[in-house]
Amino acid sequence: MFALRLLLVAALLPYAVWLAVSYEYHFPDHVNLAVHEAGHVLFTPFGQTMHMLGGTLLQLLAPLAFVVHFLWKGRRFDAAVCGVWFAESLMYTAAYVGDAYLMQLPLVGGELHDWNWLLSRLGVVRSAPAIAGGVHALACVVLAGALVAAARVAVLERPRRQPDPSRA
Repeated sequence: MFALRLLLVAALLPYAVWLAVSYEYHFPDHVNLAVHEAGHVLFTPFGQTMHMLGGTLLQLLAPLAFVVHFLWKGRRFDAAVCGVWFAESLMYTAAYVGDAYLMQLPLVGGELHDWNWLLSRLGVVRSAPAIAGGVHALACVVLAGALVAAARVAVLERPRRQPDPSRA
């Protein structure tokens, strides 16, 4: 198990660098998008603002729920790996927020861009790229923390060799 955990952390390192340096929409974002769209449905009864924010809220709460679940079960390594998912979802969010002013990304649910609507109501839609940069920076910090935690747990929880009593 120890070797597999270290192998997973090693495999996640180039992925993490790619996420931090040149994030683009990719396979895990299909999952994020499905959860995001479900969030709109879930939060619709709470008004237009929550409907618009609900997609991103659920998209971010889903990986956090897994982190909490695994921590609750004492599975710290699994929680740290889910922290990587949370960081990736934050990067997906940063890309969407960054698009709020120019609105060039294709939209699933029609013509209404969640973050354009939200940031326009706050009067900061022109600051979308700067806000997205902050979200991306936060995601990078979370990503680094999750990877360090995963590596640390893998090393600290590795099986220890028991001394051979016959050699004493």
